[in-house]
Amino acid sequence: MSDAHQAPLAAMVFSSNGMYLATASEKGTMVRVHLVAQATKSHSFQRGTYPSTIYSLAFSPSVDLPDVLVATSSSGSLHLFFLDAARNGRRQANTLLSSVIPGSVTDALDPANHHVIHNVVPADIKSCLAVQSVENSQNSSKLPALKTVIYIVTQDGYFREYVISTTKSNESSWLLEREFNFLDAGLSGLKHNEQHTD
Repeated sequence: MSDAHQAPLAAMVFSSNGMYLATASEKGTMVRVHLVAQATKSHSFQRGTYPSTIYSLAFSPSVDLPDVLVATSSSGSLHLFFLDAARNGRRQANTLLSSVIPGSVTDALDPANHHVIHNVVPADIKSCLAVQSVENSQNSSKLPALKTVIYIVTQDGYFREYVISTTKSNESSWLLEREFNFLDAGLSGLKHNEQHTD
């Protein structure tokens, strides 16, 4: 795994089963997923083209290949990377691009595998996140969707719970389900149900 990144590592996380390791360098433009037993890359995702520190990475809970890898960055954005796009119907098989370029490269280039929610936390505030659950559901238009629940805790004491729905046609919507500050003893900053659509 020594060729994972050209810059020193800034963030890494194992999947719940220990089979996969996700890494991001100090540059933060690429996030890579490695098969631990084979010490090989299985996925590469482009987070962005400009440098941004990845503060936290988290896989969704899974027995085998996790469905989702999420990241928070110093830009204040939340990134969702879909690891098993084919199983979830997000990528067309046998496209010209995938027939010429290896899968790990097309993963990085395929926008269906990457969703971004901007300004989930203030820029430059360190954060830690976890994927609470990933399940099949329906979005507000009654279309099949993948529902991902994410918890984010920031250095300034805030807890935020986001619910993100992503359809097979690559449309996403998100809901800030809960927000409160652990440092506020009365929890007076409690907010509920701010919904947004991309």
